[in-house]
Amino acid sequence: AIAGGGLGAWAYFEGSVVPIGEATVSIATHAFNYGTGVFEGIRAYRQDDGSLAILFADEHYGRLLRNARLIRASVPETVDELVAVTRDLLRRNAHDADAYIRPLIYKSAAAIHLRLSDLRDRLTIFTASLGDYVRTDGLRATLSGWQRVNDNAIPARGKITGGYVNACFASEDAHAAGYDEAILLTSNGHVAEASSANLFVVRGNELATPPLTDDVLSGITRGAVLQIGRDSGLDVVERSIDRSEL
Repeated sequence: AIAGGGLGAWAYFEGSVVPIGEATVSIATHAFNYGTGVFEGIRAYRQDDGSLAILFADEHYGRLLRNARLIRASVPETVDELVAVTRDLLRRNAHDADAYIRPLIYKSAAAIHLRLSDLRDRLTIFTASLGDYVRTDGLRATLSGWQRVNDNAIPARGKITGGYVNACFASEDAHAAGYDEAILLTSNGHVAEASSANLFVVRGNELATPPLTDDVLSGITRGAVLQIGRDSGLDVVERSIDRSEL
């Protein structure tokens, strides 16, 4: 289920715009069996004139194509082409509220082999109506018993589909215990990030966030928050954060 709305009627699937019900894969698909895909989560916000403004579209698609190299994947589409496809999908799907855009590059070969090379790669994009992903009036968070996946195991910077079972474990336990969000630690005991968000600590005039070397996503929104902090006159630092600081 998509919180706050439904899937758009149209999707971009393996080179064509098709009805969402026709955007299907085989149960033998490599990505389905092994989590060999990379994705992005892009927001589009409703404007006063009724249009949708896509947040950092070029940056997200640039990261998607770059991250695909981690799984030895490549697709023919360029950033400009993907932005154009996304605009077309938003027009076709005519969401009446804020929207969420999910592009995915995945190993589409029907192959039961533990490898990444010499497998067919494909790209798909779908959209959905989506309001606030989490509460914006404050969250009850807990430290998770699950560690953040180490960069030497599954790169956090990659938004690799299979790696997100780590976030699902943490989020599920947090919700079962009555919390809104989970905060994961690194194997060294430093604060990494939440299940679906980068984390920041404000102390006095300092805005601190864990460095990329502490197994966190190199978030595009993270970069925007850091820039907003600098523009606001805060002392912005990237440093390891201990659990006791929280």
